[in-house]
Amino acid sequence: QVQLVESGGGLVQAGGSLRLSCAASGRTFSSYATGWFRQAPGKEREFVAAITWSGRNTYYADSVKGRFTISRDNAKNTVSLQMNSLKPEDTAVYYCAAASTALRPSQVVSPLAYAYWGQGTQVTVSS
Repeated sequence: QVQLVESGGGLVQAGGSLRLSCAASGRTFSSYATGWFRQAPGKEREFVAAITWSGRNTYYADSVKGRFTISRDNAKNTVSLQMNSLKPEDTAVYYCAAASTALRPSQVVSPLAYAYWGQGTQVTVSS
């Protein structure tokens, strides 16, 4: 079993930065991919970024590419999402998710591929 706790959300002006962190418990956390998703009011949960267990491969949604950076520290059981040049359309609840099996690259963008989820952290970007 893996438990995930997100932190770092808040209110920021457009153009600003935030760093989200996901702290995990459970010995299998570092064995599989971890992703960040977000959900805005009235919208479906959407993929933001993912990172493989080794940290060697990262994946990003086109909407955040070049602005967001995902990283992980397996020794500390944490995954982070550095968000720069934030836009009002980035406003959403951000969720950390961990897989329980190996994922193909095509699978990392699907919420269905992840077995464990955090409770979410609100990010609000004002214009």
